Amino acid sequence: MNEKTNSPTVQLPDRLSIDPRSPYYNAELLAYDIGVRFKGVEKNNVEEYCVSEGWVRVAAGAARDRHGNPLTIKLSGSVEPYLREAAN
Repeated sequence: MNEKTNSPTVQLPDRLSIDPRSPYYNAELLAYDIGVRFKGVEKNNVEEYCVSEGWVRVAAGAARDRHGNPLTIKLSGSVEPYLREAAN
């Protein structure tokens, strides 16, 4: 780890969601700046990821469902979550 980082060592879970209604939501972890690399490319619109199953769920443009939630698409491939401040 980088010694310049003041944050404690954080173990990222296998699965994490930004939706508070999800059982995989963790507000304490989301307080950190978490990045996701999908197939080697940084993604900024990830709603949920699962490392062991190899998928991410991303927003499908500006489309919304009837409850106002963003429509999402599930994409399969290699997933690498990381702490952005630790990567610098």
